[in-house]
Amino acid sequence: MTELQISPQPPEMPPEPSIVVLGRFQPFHRGHEILITSAVEWRDENSPESMIVIAIGSSNRPETLRNPWSADERKEMIEAWAGSDEKLGDFQIVAIPDIDDPPNWVSHAERYHGGPGTLFTSDQETAELYSKGGWETVIAQLEHRERYEGWRVRETARMMSTIMDDEAVIEVLGATVPMSVIDYLISKGALRRLAFLGEGGEPVG
Repeated sequence: MTELQISPQPPEMPPEPSIVVLGRFQPFHRGHEILITSAVEWRDENSPESMIVIAIGSSNRPETLRNPWSADERKEMIEAWAGSDEKLGDFQIVAIPDIDDPPNWVSHAERYHGGPGTLFTSDQETAELYSKGGWETVIAQLEHRERYEGWRVRETARMMSTIMDDEAVIEVLGATVPMSVIDYLISKGALRRLAFLGEGGEPVG
């Protein structure tokens, strides 16, 4: 197994304790949109002075069908979406490399997103890791969670990657991906690469 390189390196000054939303965002989809919007609503009601930090995981993974877009591209997807939503308010995006070491993940991630603060998540295992690390955790309940599983969204995107009709792509992907992100994927040619990664699709489950 190839050893993962730590990229990017942690900043000299990570953000102040904030409300962190952590994900891989491969790609940014409507489940992420719901999660971040819920985090903003929670922030406005409970800690209006806090900043939202959107933490992009797996920044150091090689390009595969599971990880087709770089951390910079995923940042641009989020910015494309956030640019159309003034309600997001004060936020920052950081990229965090994987270390394949769950017990030490939180202390590693804190070097990038700061902390301890509040983690807003829909994943129970992640919430437990952060709780053990001294974080407040808020678990969001997502309706139709299975529809927004990353592998399902990527597999649909892969099937549409050879379709040259933009309207057809928009109609199919629009059920799970925000329009601003679809526009980004089409305009940057970032959808087409899925047709050439050659992995034969992702496993179901």
